[in-house]
Amino acid sequence: MMKNFGVPRVSALATVFLLLLISEGGCVRIIGGDPVVPHSRPYMVLLKLSSNNICAGALIANDWVLTAAHCTLRKSSQVILGAHSKDKDEPEKQIVSVKKVFPYPRFDQKTHEGDLQLLQLNKKARINRNVGILDLPKKGDDVKPRTRCQVAGWGSYQNNSPASPVLREVNITVIDRKTCNDEKHYNSNPVIGLNMICAGAPRGGKDSCNGDSGSPLICEGSFRGITAFGREGRCGDPQAPGVYTFLSSKYLRWIKKTMKRTV
Repeated sequence: MMKNFGVPRVSALATVFLLLLISEGGCVRIIGGDPVVPHSRPYMVLLKLSSNNICAGALIANDWVLTAAHCTLRKSSQVILGAHSKDKDEPEKQIVSVKKVFPYPRFDQKTHEGDLQLLQLNKKARINRNVGILDLPKKGDDVKPRTRCQVAGWGSYQNNSPASPVLREVNITVIDRKTCNDEKHYNSNPVIGLNMICAGAPRGGKDSCNGDSGSPLICEGSFRGITAFGREGRCGDPQAPGVYTFLSSKYLRWIKKTMKRTV
Protein backbone atom coordinates (compact mmCIF):
# COMPACT_ATOMS: atom_id res chain seq x y z
CA MET A 1 0.00 0.00 0.00
CA MET A 2 1.27 3.47 -0.78
CA LYS A 3 2.20 5.49 2.24
CA ASN A 4 0.58 8.86 2.73
CA PHE A 5 2.46 10.60 5.49
CA GLY A 6 0.56 13.03 7.66
CA VAL A 7 -2.83 12.50 6.00
CA PRO A 8 -5.72 11.21 8.12
CA ARG A 9 -7.56 8.27 6.63
CA VAL A 10 -10.91 6.58 6.95
CA SER A 11 -9.74 3.41 8.72
CA ALA A 12 -11.47 0.07 8.35
CA LEU A 13 -12.74 0.37 11.95
CA ALA A 14 -14.11 3.85 11.30
CA THR A 15 -15.75 2.62 8.11
CA VAL A 16 -17.48 -0.18 10.01
CA PHE A 17 -18.70 2.34 12.57
CA LEU A 18 -20.09 4.57 9.83
CA LEU A 19 -21.85 1.64 8.23
CA LEU A 20 -23.64 0.93 11.49
CA LEU A 21 -25.37 4.27 11.07
CA ILE A 22 -27.27 2.97 8.05
CA SER A 23 -30.95 2.44 8.65
CA GLU A 24 -32.15 -1.10 8.01
CA GLY A 25 -35.64 0.17 7.39
CA GLY A 26 -36.96 2.80 5.04
CA CYS A 27 -37.94 2.22 1.46
CA VAL A 28 -37.06 -1.08 -0.07
CA ARG A 29 -37.19 0.10 -3.55
CA ILE A 30 -29.29 4.19 -5.21
CA ILE A 31 -32.39 1.23 -5.70
CA GLY A 32 -33.87 0.16 -2.39
CA GLY A 33 -31.55 2.28 -0.26
CA ASP A 34 -31.79 5.27 2.04
CA PRO A 35 -30.12 8.68 2.24
CA VAL A 36 -26.95 8.54 4.32
CA VAL A 37 -26.19 10.79 7.28
CA PRO A 38 -24.86 13.94 5.53
CA HIS A 39 -21.07 13.82 5.01
CA SER A 40 -20.74 10.48 6.82
CA ARG A 41 -19.03 8.95 3.77
CA PRO A 42 -16.16 11.47 3.46
CA TYR A 43 -14.34 9.38 0.84
CA MET A 44 -17.19 9.66 -1.69
CA VAL A 45 -16.49 11.74 -4.80
CA LEU A 46 -19.19 13.15 -7.08
CA LEU A 47 -18.17 13.34 -10.74
CA LYS A 48 -20.29 15.70 -12.83
CA LEU A 49 -19.27 14.56 -16.28
CA SER A 50 -21.72 16.84 -18.10
CA SER A 51 -24.95 18.71 -17.40
CA ASN A 52 -26.98 15.48 -17.23
CA ASN A 53 -24.39 12.73 -16.70
CA ILE A 54 -22.80 11.78 -13.38
CA CYS A 55 -20.57 9.11 -11.89
CA ALA A 56 -18.98 8.61 -8.50
CA GLY A 57 -15.56 7.67 -7.21
CA ALA A 58 -13.45 7.23 -4.10
CA LEU A 59 -10.69 9.49 -2.81
CA ILE A 60 -7.77 7.07 -2.27
CA ALA A 61 -5.05 9.69 -1.67
CA ASN A 62 -5.23 13.43 -1.17
CA ASP A 63 -4.78 13.98 -4.91
CA TRP A 64 -6.05 10.70 -6.42
CA VAL A 65 -9.56 9.43 -7.20
CA LEU A 66 -10.40 5.87 -8.26
CA THR A 67 -13.46 5.42 -10.47
CA ALA A 68 -14.76 3.38 -13.43
CA ALA A 69 -13.04 3.61 -16.82
CA HIS A 70 -16.33 4.02 -18.67
CA CYS A 71 -16.92 7.33 -16.86
CA THR A 72 -15.57 9.65 -19.54
CA LEU A 73 -14.46 13.06 -18.33
CA ARG A 74 -14.49 16.26 -20.37
CA LYS A 75 -12.66 19.54 -19.85
CA SER A 76 -15.85 20.93 -18.30
CA SER A 77 -16.30 17.98 -15.92
CA GLN A 78 -16.32 18.70 -12.18
CA VAL A 79 -14.79 16.61 -9.42
CA ILE A 80 -16.59 17.39 -6.17
CA LEU A 81 -15.36 16.25 -2.76
CA GLY A 82 -17.35 16.48 0.48
CA ALA A 83 -20.76 16.47 -1.23
CA HIS A 84 -24.06 15.29 0.20
CA SER A 85 -26.43 17.19 -2.10
CA LYS A 86 -25.86 16.66 -5.80
CA ASP A 87 -26.77 20.21 -6.77
CA LYS A 88 -27.03 22.50 -3.75
CA ASP A 89 -24.18 24.70 -2.62
CA GLU A 90 -22.63 23.24 0.53
CA PRO A 91 -19.75 24.76 2.51
CA GLU A 92 -18.26 21.28 2.87
CA LYS A 93 -17.77 20.86 -0.89
CA GLN A 94 -14.39 21.14 -2.55
CA ILE A 95 -14.48 21.45 -6.34
CA VAL A 96 -11.26 20.45 -8.05
CA SER A 97 -10.11 19.76 -11.59
CA VAL A 98 -8.26 16.80 -13.02
CA LYS A 99 -4.58 17.04 -13.91
CA LYS A 100 -4.39 13.72 -15.75
CA VAL A 101 -6.56 10.67 -16.42
CA PHE A 102 -5.14 7.12 -16.25
CA PRO A 103 -7.64 4.54 -17.58
CA TYR A 104 -6.67 0.92 -17.07
CA PRO A 105 -4.73 0.16 -20.29
CA ARG A 106 -6.61 -3.06 -21.09
CA PHE A 107 -10.15 -1.89 -20.41
CA ASP A 108 -12.53 -3.71 -22.74
CA GLN A 109 -15.89 -1.98 -23.21
CA LYS A 110 -17.48 -5.12 -24.64
CA THR A 111 -16.48 -7.58 -21.90
CA HIS A 112 -16.28 -4.89 -19.16
CA GLU A 113 -12.90 -6.27 -18.08
CA GLY A 114 -10.60 -3.66 -16.54
CA ASP A 115 -13.31 -1.08 -15.88
CA LEU A 116 -11.29 1.21 -13.62
CA GLN A 117 -9.33 4.41 -13.93
CA LEU A 118 -7.31 6.81 -11.81
CA LEU A 119 -7.81 10.56 -11.78
CA GLN A 120 -4.86 12.63 -10.67
CA LEU A 121 -6.15 15.89 -9.22
CA ASN A 122 -4.51 19.21 -9.97
CA LYS A 123 -4.21 19.97 -6.25
CA LYS A 124 -4.37 18.14 -2.96
CA ALA A 125 -7.70 17.86 -1.19
CA ARG A 126 -8.11 19.54 2.19
CA ILE A 127 -8.58 16.55 4.46
CA ASN A 128 -11.09 17.16 7.26
CA ARG A 129 -14.16 15.58 8.84
CA ASN A 130 -16.08 15.92 5.55
CA VAL A 131 -13.36 14.89 3.10
CA GLY A 132 -11.33 11.76 3.86
CA ILE A 133 -9.28 9.02 2.23
CA LEU A 134 -10.52 5.47 1.72
CA ASP A 135 -7.78 2.88 2.12
CA LEU A 136 -7.22 0.38 -0.65
CA PRO A 137 -7.29 -3.24 0.51
CA LYS A 138 -3.88 -4.60 1.50
CA LYS A 139 -4.48 -7.81 -0.45
CA GLY A 140 -6.58 -8.81 -3.41
CA ASP A 141 -8.21 -11.75 -1.66
CA ASP A 142 -11.51 -12.80 -3.20
CA VAL A 143 -14.81 -11.78 -1.63
CA LYS A 144 -16.85 -14.82 -0.62
CA PRO A 145 -20.47 -15.32 -1.74
CA ARG A 146 -23.07 -14.09 0.75
CA THR A 147 -20.68 -11.41 2.04
CA ARG A 148 -22.65 -8.32 3.02
CA CYS A 149 -21.60 -5.12 1.24
CA GLN A 150 -22.72 -1.53 0.81
CA VAL A 151 -22.66 0.79 -2.18
CA ALA A 152 -23.56 4.48 -2.28
CA GLY A 153 -24.17 7.02 -5.00
CA TRP A 154 -26.23 9.85 -6.41
CA GLY A 155 -27.68 7.69 -9.21
CA SER A 156 -31.27 6.75 -10.00
CA TYR A 157 -33.25 5.37 -7.08
CA GLN A 158 -35.64 3.49 -9.34
CA ASN A 159 -35.60 2.55 -13.01
CA ASN A 160 -35.89 5.54 -15.36
CA SER A 161 -35.96 8.00 -12.45
CA PRO A 162 -33.73 11.08 -12.36
CA ALA A 163 -30.59 11.07 -10.25
CA SER A 164 -31.01 11.25 -6.49
CA PRO A 165 -30.71 14.78 -5.06
CA VAL A 166 -28.64 13.44 -2.13
CA LEU A 167 -26.20 10.60 -1.47
CA ARG A 168 -27.94 7.29 -0.87
CA GLU A 169 -26.65 3.89 0.18
CA VAL A 170 -27.94 0.31 0.04
CA ASN A 171 -27.02 -3.05 1.54
CA ILE A 172 -26.38 -5.81 -1.00
CA THR A 173 -24.98 -9.34 -0.88
CA VAL A 174 -22.24 -10.97 -2.99
CA ILE A 175 -23.53 -13.65 -5.39
CA ASP A 176 -21.19 -16.42 -6.52
CA ARG A 177 -19.95 -16.09 -10.09
CA LYS A 178 -21.33 -19.47 -11.18
CA THR A 179 -24.85 -18.33 -10.28
CA CYS A 180 -24.35 -14.93 -11.86
CA ASN A 181 -23.23 -16.58 -15.11
CA ASP A 182 -26.09 -19.11 -15.29
CA GLU A 183 -28.97 -18.94 -17.78
CA LYS A 184 -31.28 -17.32 -15.22
CA HIS A 185 -28.89 -14.41 -14.77
CA TYR A 186 -26.26 -13.10 -17.22
CA ASN A 187 -25.93 -16.39 -19.12
CA SER A 188 -22.20 -15.61 -19.55
CA ASN A 189 -23.10 -12.59 -21.70
CA PRO A 190 -20.89 -10.97 -20.65
CA VAL A 191 -18.87 -13.45 -18.62
CA ILE A 192 -18.67 -12.47 -14.95
CA GLY A 193 -14.99 -13.25 -14.50
CA LEU A 194 -12.57 -13.53 -11.61
CA ASN A 195 -11.87 -9.78 -11.75
CA MET A 196 -15.54 -8.97 -11.14
CA ILE A 197 -17.94 -9.15 -8.19
CA CYS A 198 -21.65 -9.79 -8.66
CA ALA A 199 -23.88 -8.44 -5.90
CA GLY A 200 -27.54 -7.74 -5.27
CA ALA A 201 -30.50 -9.12 -3.32
CA PRO A 202 -32.11 -12.56 -3.74
CA ARG A 203 -35.54 -10.99 -4.15
CA GLY A 204 -34.27 -7.94 -6.01
CA GLY A 205 -35.18 -4.37 -5.20
CA LYS A 206 -31.68 -3.45 -3.96
CA ASP A 207 -29.02 -2.39 -6.41
CA SER A 208 -26.81 0.32 -7.81
CA CYS A 209 -28.19 2.04 -10.90
CA ASN A 210 -27.55 4.66 -13.59
CA GLY A 211 -25.26 7.38 -12.24
CA ASP A 212 -23.69 5.20 -9.54
CA SER A 213 -20.85 3.99 -11.77
CA GLY A 214 -17.42 4.32 -10.18
CA SER A 215 -18.74 4.23 -6.63
CA PRO A 216 -16.77 2.09 -4.16
CA LEU A 217 -18.17 -1.25 -3.04
CA ILE A 218 -17.53 -1.66 0.69
CA CYS A 219 -17.60 -5.24 2.03
CA GLU A 220 -17.26 -5.89 5.76
CA GLY A 221 -15.65 -2.48 6.20
CA SER A 222 -13.14 -2.85 3.35
CA PHE A 223 -12.98 -1.28 -0.11
CA ARG A 224 -13.33 -4.27 -2.46
CA GLY A 225 -14.78 -3.10 -5.76
CA ILE A 226 -15.90 -0.36 -8.16
CA THR A 227 -19.44 -0.07 -9.51
CA ALA A 228 -19.23 -1.13 -13.16
CA PHE A 229 -22.39 -2.27 -14.96
CA GLY A 230 -25.79 -3.97 -14.98
CA ARG A 231 -28.62 -4.61 -17.43
CA GLU A 232 -29.97 -1.36 -18.86
CA GLY A 233 -33.40 -0.58 -17.45
CA ARG A 234 -33.30 -3.51 -15.01
CA CYS A 235 -31.86 -2.00 -11.84
CA GLY A 236 -32.99 -4.04 -8.86
CA ASP A 237 -33.92 -7.06 -11.00
CA PRO A 238 -32.85 -10.23 -9.10
CA GLN A 239 -31.90 -11.83 -12.43
CA ALA A 240 -29.63 -8.92 -13.39
CA PRO A 241 -27.71 -7.92 -10.25
CA GLY A 242 -25.07 -5.21 -10.32
CA VAL A 243 -21.53 -6.11 -11.33
CA TYR A 244 -18.44 -4.51 -9.80
CA THR A 245 -14.80 -4.38 -10.83
CA PHE A 246 -13.04 -6.45 -8.17
CA LEU A 247 -9.92 -4.88 -6.68
CA SER A 248 -7.86 -7.97 -7.40
CA SER A 249 -4.11 -8.26 -6.84
CA LYS A 250 -3.57 -7.46 -10.53
CA TYR A 251 -5.53 -4.22 -10.36
CA LEU A 252 -4.04 -3.21 -7.02
CA ARG A 253 -0.53 -3.58 -8.47
CA TRP A 254 -1.47 -1.36 -11.41
CA ILE A 255 -3.03 1.29 -9.14
CA LYS A 256 0.01 1.48 -6.88
CA LYS A 257 2.47 1.46 -9.77
CA THR A 258 0.61 4.24 -11.60
CA MET A 259 0.41 6.44 -8.51
CA LYS A 260 4.05 5.84 -7.63
CA ARG A 261 5.49 6.66 -11.05
CA THR A 262 3.69 10.01 -11.25
CA VAL A 263 4.85 11.31 -7.84
